[in-house]
Amino acid sequence: MIPNSWHTYDQYGYALVAIVGTFAAVAIIQWAIQHSRWAEWARTLHGVAPPFINIIGVLFGLTLAFLANDTWSAHDRAMQAVYKEADALQSIHTLSNKLPYTLQTQTRDALLSYARAIAEEWPQLARRHQSREVRQRADTLMSLLSSDEMAKAAGSNVQSLMLHKASELRDERNQRVGLSQTHVNPLKWLGMAFLGLLTLMSVAVVHVDNPRAAFVAIMLFALAAAPTAAIVLIQGNPFQEPTAVTAAPIERVILDITPH
Repeated sequence: MIPNSWHTYDQYGYALVAIVGTFAAVAIIQWAIQHSRWAEWARTLHGVAPPFINIIGVLFGLTLAFLANDTWSAHDRAMQAVYKEADALQSIHTLSNKLPYTLQTQTRDALLSYARAIAEEWPQLARRHQSREVRQRADTLMSLLSSDEMAKAAGSNVQSLMLHKASELRDERNQRVGLSQTHVNPLKWLGMAFLGLLTLMSVAVVHVDNPRAAFVAIMLFALAAAPTAAIVLIQGNPFQEPTAVTAAPIERVILDITPH
């Protein structure tokens, strides 16, 4: 059970590692330049030009920015997929209003079954799972929309448009499921952590002759870098808190479609 939980919510663990690791590095570096047996040797490194920090700092900042962009881009794509699904559901419902009563009722019921299955799948997405029922409901809806009876009642143009919207439903749902499987890439974050450590060390070397100034400088960098990295990490999965994408657009469509 524990391994599964870790695999599901690994980004929270990595966020904790980022914070603890950063401040542990600060403590070790400060000890090394003040109290360790290498402190005297470290002071001989005085003379490194302060602009040198910019080189490594820029690399660190760019790496973190790229990782943050990937995270927020995934969140935006998940949100967009939900709204496209809601629009496709509403479009099929609107197109079915001109059908004969029996076929219209069958289409509405199939849409409602599919939409409700999607909404009920949401908690599973947060656990990186998916529902088989959604796929079954999608097959039922697609079979109904592609039937000869639908072609005769709706006409080829309307049927083609309804099938197109049903295909959109599948595509956007597959995108959601794919995004819900997003995990932290350890290699990317290991590279960023390495650059962060180098930045801390370069700041310490620049101020090595003044331990108090060195401590203030590396602590300020740590206070900026560690929480930022943690915020990016905990938002790694768009269907998990604290900024989870919700099923609200689809739930509103369900209320519109449900007969009163």
